[in-house]
Amino acid sequence: MSGTVSDAVARAHEAREGEGKRALVTGLHGFTGHYVARELAAAGYRVFGTVLRGDATSPDIFNVDLLDRAALATVVEQVRPDVVVHLAAIAFVAHNDVDQMYRTNVVGTRNLLDALAAGSHAPSCVLLASSANIYGNADVAVIDEQVAPMPANDYAVSKLAMETMARLWTDKLPIVIARPFNYTGVGQGENFLLPKIVSHFRKGARRIELGNLAIARDFSDVRMVAGVYRRLVAAAPAGEAFNVCSGHSYSLDSVIDMMGDIAGYRIDVHVNPAFVRANEVLTLTGSNAKLAGAIGTLEPTPLADTLRWMYQA
Repeated sequence: MSGTVSDAVARAHEAREGEGKRALVTGLHGFTGHYVARELAAAGYRVFGTVLRGDATSPDIFNVDLLDRAALATVVEQVRPDVVVHLAAIAFVAHNDVDQMYRTNVVGTRNLLDALAAGSHAPSCVLLASSANIYGNADVAVIDEQVAPMPANDYAVSKLAMETMARLWTDKLPIVIARPFNYTGVGQGENFLLPKIVSHFRKGARRIELGNLAIARDFSDVRMVAGVYRRLVAAAPAGEAFNVCSGHSYSLDSVIDMMGDIAGYRIDVHVNPAFVRANEVLTLTGSNAKLAGAIGTLEPTPLADTLRWMYQA
């Protein structure tokens, strides 16, 4: 088939993929939740979500604290989801309330799994969003899923603890672990590195203060990550963990150069010691070979295209 015809067939398949099915997305109003909901809805799912108390609700969106076991169980029983994408978490590495981070990321996830296992409707896939931060400063150039975890901060420890805890439920629920490497896009908070850099260029700032310039990260586009999550819940490779990444890392200097080309000027970069984290993970580059083997061909968005999208938004 020609590329045009095969693309049309793929889109038609995706549109039928979730027909008649219900998807529950925790953390629906978070940065990633918006894009995951859009992907699932386009594939035919009816999308339900949990949001923080105080956020706007609708008949399909519920204010619920994951630490409130009774309320969470009530929502799960009302929604009766066919697939679940669990995104709700404290996702900022430098978050200063460590107690909240562990309680949300570990206990909150356990409460969700407990509610799903006890519910009257069995989901076909429960995707838990972990993090590539669990690998820490790995001593290999490219990280695959066989690399031993060596978490270097509380966020990473909380995510690895979540994964370990989830093993207790693998005989009751079809759990899939996603380990996304860094990703970004329109709507991500400026406390994250790339949105901060893009914001400075959008405002025409001539100077920016950053932390460790030696870091390199495997950056993906949030739209690609959302598409991967949709494909994973459709494939439902239960009991497996997958890196979600582009397979290529970018140094901070190269990101600054890309943004300079996009904005048409160069910015002065100054290192602020206050922004240099202890136990900084210097390089994260992932292998997505296992992921591609499970869901098919991946087409990562070039980082320059993602940065341009963010700059022009």
